[in-house]
Amino acid sequence: MAISSRMVALSISLVLVNLIMFSEAKDFLVGGKSNGWEVPSSPQSQPLNQWAQSSRFQLGDSLIWKYETGKDSVLQVTRENYLNCVSTKPIAEYKDGNNTKVVLNKSGPYYFISGAKGHCEKGQKLIVVVMAPRVEAPAPSPADAPAVSPTSGAATITGSSRFGGGFVLIMGLGMALVL
Repeated sequence: MAISSRMVALSISLVLVNLIMFSEAKDFLVGGKSNGWEVPSSPQSQPLNQWAQSSRFQLGDSLIWKYETGKDSVLQVTRENYLNCVSTKPIAEYKDGNNTKVVLNKSGPYYFISGAKGHCEKGQKLIVVVMAPRVEAPAPSPADAPAVSPTSGAATITGSSRFGGGFVLIMGLGMALVL
């Protein structure tokens, strides 16, 4: 009986940790404003990429585009197609206008261009780099301090800085349920 109640408590704890992790995902309005997805005044200025470089994108975050349906679209493309403004055979195509939402579900770069003819060549394109999950390493000990080896069976809890505190809280609650 004790084993089954522990398994239930552990399962509940893991579900709650996942809920906390995904509840902290953010929605980013592309360009930081409702009219951010538009042809820039100068192709060299690249305001969309400047905005993206000043933002920190994590797994689970979403990009939201606002544009007029039928007059523009968003194409997710390869790096080469991004660089050359090639709109044929996109990875994904979004035409739903005011609520285009793309969930960033893998780390690394994402490349987007406008689907409207000539807009990409005029600078309406975006690169977003999603950070890999970060596992915090233990801080190095000072050089003059003796190394302390952990006792047998000791464990270290590490996690993403986005939900580390929540993880510890949920695990504590889960352990309380078991006892």
